[in-house]
Order: sequence, then C-alpha cells, then structure tokens
Amino acid sequence: MADETTQNADVTVSEDTVTEAVDPRSEVERERDEYRDALQRLQAEFENYRKRVARQAEDSSARAAGDIVAKMLPVLDAFDLGEAHFASSDSEEVKALRQNRALLLDTLAKEGLVRISDVGVAFDPQVHDAVAHVEGDGSEQVIDEVLRAGYLWKGAVLRPAMVRVKG
Repeated sequence: MADETTQNADVTVSEDTVTEAVDPRSEVERERDEYRDALQRLQAEFENYRKRVARQAEDSSARAAGDIVAKMLPVLDAFDLGEAHFASSDSEEVKALRQNRALLLDTLAKEGLVRISDVGVAFDPQVHDAVAHVEGDGSEQVIDEVLRAGYLWKGAVLRPAMVRVKG
C-alpha cells in the first residue's frame, strides 16, 4: 500500500509538473501571437501611411503643375489674340506665331490640358461663363461665340470659357 501512495504521489507530482510546464508554454505562445498581431497591424498601418504619402505627393505635384499652367493661360490668350489679329496675313512672322502657338498647345495637351472653345455645343454652366445672350430660335441654349477660350486641366475646370449664348 505504501508503494501505491508513493506511485500516486509521483503521478500527482508529475501532473503538477506537466501542468506547470504547459502554462509557461501557452503563455509564451499567447505572447507570440500578440506580438505577431501587433506586427501585422503595424505593417498594415505603415503600408497605408506609405500609400497616403505617395497619393499626397502626387496630388501636390498635380496641383503645382495646374498652378503653372494657370499662370500660362495669359500667354495662350496673347497667342490667340495675335492669331486673330493677323488672320488674313500669311507672312513668315504670322506662320512662326501659329507654329509657336500650336507647339505650346500640343505640349500642354499631352500633359492634360483640354481647350474649351467649341461653338454650337450646348451651354454647360460647369465649363462656360455666359457674359452675353442673343435671342435664338430654339429653346435650347447653345454657344454662339467663344469670347475667351476656357481650359480643363486633367478633367478639372481650370478656367471656364467666356461665351455668348444663343437661345
């Protein structure tokens, strides 16, 4: 009988030892899982931060380019006025003026500038600024004359077109 008690005591001690050995391991595993979760959250937050900073830099660059183009609109207007003034002339200087104007417009168009200067299209207050009105025969308002061209920069209105509306 003494042998059985000793054996039971040994088993009890063995179970306690096993229980004590399992608890630290599960604690370590729990800490490991917490650290892994924290690291995954940190990686996701950093990835989101990186994307946000890249998006902000791109937006800032696009705004800066738009500001430069907006400052160049008076130059485009001067080219338009010069071409309108010399419309009937065909001298070498006028040809050079037209080529320079076309070169500037083409270069800016490749970067995202769109000219708003169509006559006969429906009036859109988002892209047109009506400064004059002429009576027309239709109920729909259409652009009769473009007094100053407007421009879109990468889809956003940079300057509305100054127009005379018919209708």
